[in-house]
Amino acid sequence: MRFAWFVIAVLAGRIAGGEETQRFMAIDTLAPKPAASDDVQACLDGLCWKPQSFEVNCEPAASEDANHQAVLRFPSPINSGNAVNDRVAVLWYQAPKDDAPGLKPAIVVVHESGSSMPIGKLFARLFAGQGVHAFLVQLPNYGLRRTGNRKPTGDQFLLAMRQGIADVRRTRDAVAALPGIDPARISLQGTSLGGFVASTTAGLDSGFDQVFIMVAGGDLYSMLQSGEREAAELRRRLEEAGFTGEKLRDLMWQVEPTRLAGRMNPDRLWLYSAEHDRVVPIASALALKKAAGLADDHHIRLPGDHVTTVVYVPVILDHVIKRIREEKP
Repeated sequence: MRFAWFVIAVLAGRIAGGEETQRFMAIDTLAPKPAASDDVQACLDGLCWKPQSFEVNCEPAASEDANHQAVLRFPSPINSGNAVNDRVAVLWYQAPKDDAPGLKPAIVVVHESGSSMPIGKLFARLFAGQGVHAFLVQLPNYGLRRTGNRKPTGDQFLLAMRQGIADVRRTRDAVAALPGIDPARISLQGTSLGGFVASTTAGLDSGFDQVFIMVAGGDLYSMLQSGEREAAELRRRLEEAGFTGEKLRDLMWQVEPTRLAGRMNPDRLWLYSAEHDRVVPIASALALKKAAGLADDHHIRLPGDHVTTVVYVPVILDHVIKRIREEKP
């Protein structure tokens, strides 16, 4: 057993050293349970793909000044027709080395809508500092996957959301293929846009250990109608592309988190909301809570709005880390 841990430590050390690109073979473990209704099945049919094996390249960070230590690259399960965008990029924020034997937990982080992803990067860095390997997925058209300055609208928006959901789920299996990672303790965290993506992803199957959703929710159509700032901007872009009324409702329904929320384990799901959020109104969070059958003590309601709740990041971090470190019941 000691020799096995020694081998894992050597492999992990080679990756952390950033000397060369490492390659690992992974396989999709996507395994949706039977749907409870025709609507749920239709949603799954629009989001799932045929599982297959794929190669994961682990490249050293491009700059020594970067807060992440490596970048994972692998093919997206969904083809957008853009070769650059269709290669998923995941920033690996590695937990500090220690002498403790055993595999370490990991968390897949899904960022907000800001192009520089500051909140996603902040969470990833903080998780890693607490001994949890953090993997920040760059969603379609972000970061290393971006090839233009225009954000997708209309049908392209739907494609980007479908692709993002699939990419996040496949990231779980890419992470599980790495040395030093405990495949039974890979959790999922998403903020704002990332929270909506993570919510729907978590409803596909039980691939993630625990799920932490921040300033996000469900009932996307209503949120777009009443939400301000980022929500209003997305509504404007979709309206300009001809998506209004029932056409807009039908578009958002394809990736509506509440359709799959009942498939998540409410004991392993946590929702963090801002009481005075004007981007994602509290009604959106309550819609997801109800659909998921979430208990009151799994819905943390914080004072403040969509932006000012950032002051509670230390509190949220402590809560998430404690949940991850707990032994499974």
